[in-house]
Amino acid sequence: MTHSIAPTLQTTLGQRRIVTDENGRSVIEYEVGPHMCHSGGVAQGGFVCGWIDAAMAHASLTLWPEMTPMSLELKVSYFAPARPGLVVAEGWIEKPGKATCFAEGRLLDGAGKVLAKASSTIRLIPREVVEASARKAQGA
Repeated sequence: MTHSIAPTLQTTLGQRRIVTDENGRSVIEYEVGPHMCHSGGVAQGGFVCGWIDAAMAHASLTLWPEMTPMSLELKVSYFAPARPGLVVAEGWIEKPGKATCFAEGRLLDGAGKVLAKASSTIRLIPREVVEASARKAQGA
């Protein structure tokens, strides 16, 4: 009997590597696969949003590693299609706060062309609170 291993969030998003992850900034490389695309070989917008959102969350974790970033609001503006190949998501903390921070990010293609930009309001919740809530929801 063969057991399949569920993919991680990172593999689902096509994460290659984290380039920078420090001082309120994060840069993450992703590989856009054909399975992420719809007609005409264009990456589905949810992946674009996810890539930038992940970079902004990573940026927040560089400043508040004991907190879990939870998106309260997320806005994405799409400028050009993301196509199969390398894309780079950048995220940074624009305005820090005690319980909420404001982040911005963008997605570039392999040549450095900006494909999309985003902004997010992030609620910072203590990690142990989020983990306890998850255990309770799972009935543990």
